[in-house]
Amino acid sequence: MAVNQNQSEIRYLTPPTVEVKKKKYCRFKKNKIKYVDYKDGEFLKKFLNEQGRILPRRLTGTSLKFQRKVATAVKRARHLAILPFVTDLLK
Repeated sequence: MAVNQNQSEIRYLTPPTVEVKKKKYCRFKKNKIKYVDYKDGEFLKKFLNEQGRILPRRLTGTSLKFQRKVATAVKRARHLAILPFVTDLLK
C-alpha cells in the first residue's frame, strides 16, 4: 500500500514556478502625457516590433485613445523618413 501511495504523490526538486502577470498600464496616462510627438523616433520605437510593425494594445497596455494617437504619430514619422516602413532588425 505504501508504494502505491508514494507513486501517486508528485514531488518536485524545486517548487513549481507560477508566473505572476504584471498589471498592464497606459504609460501616457501614468506620466500625464497629452501629446504624442511624431518627431521623437526613439520614443516611438518602443511601440514597434523588430519588423517595424505597430504593436497592439494587448501587448503594450496603451489605452485606446493613445493607441490611435501612437498609430497616427508612427505613420507620420514613417512618411517623413524618421521611422522605416519595413526593416529586418529595428532594435
